[in-house]
Amino acid sequence: MPQTPHIERHFTAGEVVRDVVIGMSDGLTVPFALAAGISGAVDNSRLVVVAGLAEIAAGSIAMGLGGYLAARSDAEHYESERKREEREVQEIPDEEAREVMNVFTDYGLTRTEATPVVEALTQKPKEWVDFMMRFELGLEEPDPKRALRSAITIAGSYIGGGFIPLAPYMVLHSARQALVWSALVTLAALGVFGYIKGRFTGSRPRRSAMQTIVIGGLAAGVAFALAKWIS
Repeated sequence: MPQTPHIERHFTAGEVVRDVVIGMSDGLTVPFALAAGISGAVDNSRLVVVAGLAEIAAGSIAMGLGGYLAARSDAEHYESERKREEREVQEIPDEEAREVMNVFTDYGLTRTEATPVVEALTQKPKEWVDFMMRFELGLEEPDPKRALRSAITIAGSYIGGGFIPLAPYMVLHSARQALVWSALVTLAALGVFGYIKGRFTGSRPRRSAMQTIVIGGLAAGVAFALAKWIS
């Protein structure tokens, strides 16, 4: 009887999704809160749009730069740790071999079972270092293009999210009327975004949607109340 081939389906775009989540969530929430806050002080849609566009520009640059620097920091940390492991493999091989043995015994293998594997691995310096980086330090080699891709993804997601709460202000003259539509559109977008995020990340989609809506709504409500109180 022919066997159906086993196909494993794993989600492998975690870093991209993380960047989209970071950029989109802030892009939806911060301009929304800013627009609500200004609307609580003055009834001027043009002022809200100008301030919102300025915030989107500044926010996307800051968020993108933050993502770039974080990715670069990860790459530099990996390179630093790899050089240290390469040096230790050359200078203190017995100690490094003992650490390899500890990794295998931590996984439940006996020393007798692990010894041939350890001996074989120590004959291949590059693979030995690769093993130590992954299983001793828990570090994966970062993609050299990760930093730039992360910056572009975060910044682009921030811009895309930021235009959603501003759209009603671009159409309606009254900031108070636009605020109502902005709240409806943005909260709906937050719900959809939260649901999709939940599906991708493996959490409960509906719970993720509600959490995203509540956080965005609270941020905008606090900003509106403070601006109203101050004015």
